[in-house]
Amino acid sequence: MARAETIALLSRYYAAFNARDWQGMLDCLAEDVAHDVNQGERVVGKAAFEQFLAHMERCYAEQLTDIVLMASDDGARAAAEFVVHGRYLATDEGLPEASGQTYVLPAGAFLAIADGRISRLTMYYNLADWEAQVIGA
Repeated sequence: MARAETIALLSRYYAAFNARDWQGMLDCLAEDVAHDVNQGERVVGKAAFEQFLAHMERCYAEQLTDIVLMASDDGARAAAEFVVHGRYLATDEGLPEASGQTYVLPAGAFLAIADGRISRLTMYYNLADWEAQVIGA
């Protein structure tokens, strides 16, 4: 898969995220996708990712802006940088109490691509920044 195809795949993936089209996101993933949750554990498989999406939908409403996509020449590795605009809907276990607080947070992802699908997704954002925003809101 060349760079252009990887960028197109990521464009579909992030457009699906912004449309809250969870099936569209899942369609971009390999069956055995490895998802490195920010400051959490690695979960493997599309079914685990689908559970993660359901959890996120319950606790957060988010849109991404300023999306910048990058890929290696061979398309096997990629990165995305964006700004998350969100609302904290329901208290997430181990995190501050939710009351509809809003937040704006820079974030990024590192990805591996295999056979035309995302095979690894490693997310990063500054959890301390997020917590300061929702506690201070």
